[in-house]
Amino acid sequence: MNQINLIECQGLTKHFLTAKAVESLDLTIGRGRIVGLLGPNGSGKTTLIKLLNGLLVPTSGAVLIDGERPGPYTHSIVSYLPDRMYLSDWMKTSDLIDFFTDFYGDFDRVKAYDMLRSLNISPDDRLKTMSKGTKEKVQLIVTMARQSQLYLLDEPIGGVDPAARDYILNTILTNYSENATVLISTHLISDIERVLDEVVFLKNGIMTLHDTVDNIRETEGKSVDQLFREVFAC
Repeated sequence: MNQINLIECQGLTKHFLTAKAVESLDLTIGRGRIVGLLGPNGSGKTTLIKLLNGLLVPTSGAVLIDGERPGPYTHSIVSYLPDRMYLSDWMKTSDLIDFFTDFYGDFDRVKAYDMLRSLNISPDDRLKTMSKGTKEKVQLIVTMARQSQLYLLDEPIGGVDPAARDYILNTILTNYSENATVLISTHLISDIERVLDEVVFLKNGIMTLHDTVDNIRETEGKSVDQLFREVFAC
């Protein structure tokens, strides 16, 4: 197994005019981890995910994915779920699966159809007829059906009802390999804490904590959700 850390950020900084979205971030994340990227709105979570995915260019510093700067190779091993709907409403679910099969060599269409069946979503359903929550489930399915090394999930449970969150978390847990890593951005910490190995706290673009969930519980004597509420209390 490749021993290079999957994610390495070295002094990673991103400014937008006068706004400091990410500031001097040093972060290393290995393989086989589920990591919560946690912070209030405007803390820099989405900016960091876009930097990791190569959608934004750093103002300074560096980001490496499997030892490489974002580019064609990293795009081939990263599966990205954005925080907003990006799929075309006219498409049927089967069209979407065909599109992803053609576009990504690591896309597992059998797995995608299995996940659709478990959610009672028909391949013939068009996205424009679906509720917002169902569209988000479909978007998650095509993201997790790839055999990627890194999954970047930006608010994957933000728009679905509480009853569906357990299914979505179980989908994430059961559809990534032991050598892959999942980075989940969310503010719904109590819903996802049980699946996390590590957490990263961001506040105003600055990393204030990176630790394992077990160590937080042992040293702080409280859950990640309780610690988050204390650190980010208004």
